[in-house]
Amino acid sequence: MTETRWLDDEEQRAWRAYLRMQARLAAALNRQLQATSKLSLADYGVLVQLTEAPQGRLRPYELQRALDWEQSRLSHQLRRMQQRGLVTREACPEDARGAYVVVTETGRRAIAAAAPGHVQAVRELVFDALEPGQVAVLRRLATQVLDRIEAVTNGNA
Repeated sequence: MTETRWLDDEEQRAWRAYLRMQARLAAALNRQLQATSKLSLADYGVLVQLTEAPQGRLRPYELQRALDWEQSRLSHQLRRMQQRGLVTREACPEDARGAYVVVTETGRRAIAAAAPGHVQAVRELVFDALEPGQVAVLRRLATQVLDRIEAVTNGNA
């Protein structure tokens, strides 16, 4: 067993600032969406995936993978969205036991109405705080960490 590599003071400050930023950003974006469109940030994430998919539909496992959610979270979220008429389920002709999750016209109208305010909030809260060169740095940092997560998760690190 290897010895724990504790975070030094600078790493600890950076990590805690990141956690605060992540939590506060998600909460602010969720509040904005709820106030202006009655969608949650989770609703919005599902609708983005579905509206960008061919024919506005995905298999649940594809949606789960795209959102990086646990199956139970996705199931509960889809049930709530289905009750509100944002999504529906359709049988999958290729797999008699399978189904598609499909965005409804109500769901399409909801995301179309929510998107301008959401983008404005993202711009105001994130990108307006950054200088142009920092946007590229943010993208590189995020990509680098995502690549590391993938490598560690797949045992390639």
